[in-house]
Amino acid sequence: MRNWLVGLLIVGLLSFWGCQPPDKKTEVTSDETQETQESSEKATVEVEDDQATVEGKDDQATVEGEVAEDQATAEGEVAEDQATAEGEVAEDQATAEGAGPSSDDTIATQKESEQVKVAVAGPFTGTAAAFGEMIERGARLKAKQINEAGGINGRKLVLTFGDDAGTDKEAKLVATRFATDREILAVVGHFNSSCSLAGKDIYKENGIVALSPGSTNVSVCEGSDWTFRNLYRDDFQGQFIARYIKNILTKYNSVAVLFDNDDYGRGLRDAFTAEAKKIDLELVTSVAYDRENTDFSTQLTKIKSKKPKAIFISGLYEQAALIVKQARKLGIRSLFFGADGIDSPDFLKNAGISAEGTYLTTPFTFGAGGEEAAKVAAAFEAEFKVPPDTWAALTYDAMGMIAEAIEKTYNKEATLAENRKAIRDHLASIDTPEEGFIGITGLTYFDINGDTVNKPAYVKVVIDGKYTTAPEQMLNLDAFK
Repeated sequence: MRNWLVGLLIVGLLSFWGCQPPDKKTEVTSDETQETQESSEKATVEVEDDQATVEGKDDQATVEGEVAEDQATAEGEVAEDQATAEGEVAEDQATAEGAGPSSDDTIATQKESEQVKVAVAGPFTGTAAAFGEMIERGARLKAKQINEAGGINGRKLVLTFGDDAGTDKEAKLVATRFATDREILAVVGHFNSSCSLAGKDIYKENGIVALSPGSTNVSVCEGSDWTFRNLYRDDFQGQFIARYIKNILTKYNSVAVLFDNDDYGRGLRDAFTAEAKKIDLELVTSVAYDRENTDFSTQLTKIKSKKPKAIFISGLYEQAALIVKQARKLGIRSLFFGADGIDSPDFLKNAGISAEGTYLTTPFTFGAGGEEAAKVAAAFEAEFKVPPDTWAALTYDAMGMIAEAIEKTYNKEATLAENRKAIRDHLASIDTPEEGFIGITGLTYFDINGDTVNKPAYVKVVIDGKYTTAPEQMLNLDAFK
């Protein structure tokens, strides 16, 4: 730019000098004039070159500016899109994180006007899966009826299921998942006593109710304010069976015990043998087996040598079916008496003709139920194409008790911990016949431990391949001391 200005100045001076009169001061020689003209032309060329250079730079600058501007615009759009995307992700993440509280002090986040969630734990696979199937169906039927009637205070009852496979190891995993789920208000389950015992401390530590429709071991509810059950205990059931054999099946006056070596089998065996000794019912032997066994010939051979009139099986239906079949093949003609652990249609199916004449106790039988029980049985069969059993009925009632507790106590402004405790407190308050819950399995109320102590035991017998209510019942246990 500086060279260009100098060139213009020289041209301007030359033009000025060309207009002056010739005198001494302005007179120049031809050589000087030529030299000056050459300088002028050179200057003009330099000016033009400089100007071209400047114009070229200006054009380049313009192009580069436009490119830079386009690039800046593109980068700005990318940055804006990226910021928008990040904002949307952050918003989604915040929404997701807000979907569940992180502590008991956070307001419970069940969708206020939409749903409440209850969990169901049971053996949906494994050797006790037939029980689990009935438990699931009983829970589903009750939930369906509740929702068809408008839900719980307008909220849909949603169920979630956890398979404990009938083992304490899996039960602990299921209990942990349910107890730490920030939407689950209560648990119906477990079925097996060993599973309820395995989950008991987990539910207690996390402050959530577990209401069992099947666990009968004496210790299931003891030591926890959060565990309940809606059926009798094994100390009652064991006493009942011993007295029934002694006082009603009087000709079967000697008994062998074959028991499953787990919490249920041992606890029931202990109660039975203690009562048998007390009432002078002869015990000839007591033999254990493991649930994984399929060959019981060793135990049965030992029992056969003792020639008992009756054999009490303290275990579950799958092993019991194998036991009675193998016993008949060995020529054993003793009467078989089982507890509620063999109360399953699969016992009849698996044992076949060998099940004929088997007696068993049960917490409930539809044959002894009333009109409401008959209605539920009809609805169950219409829904699932099979008749319900005892465990479907007890689960149906357990779900009804939890639903009633939620209906009476749920507060959308309360924390999850507060709503869970309100359910517990409501169940604990059902401690007299007047306050009891009336379901299809009868009247349910609890003692200080959460046990149900008022419900009777019923007796069934297998006749023509079907469970039939035994002709003689013993509903008043004290009458047969």
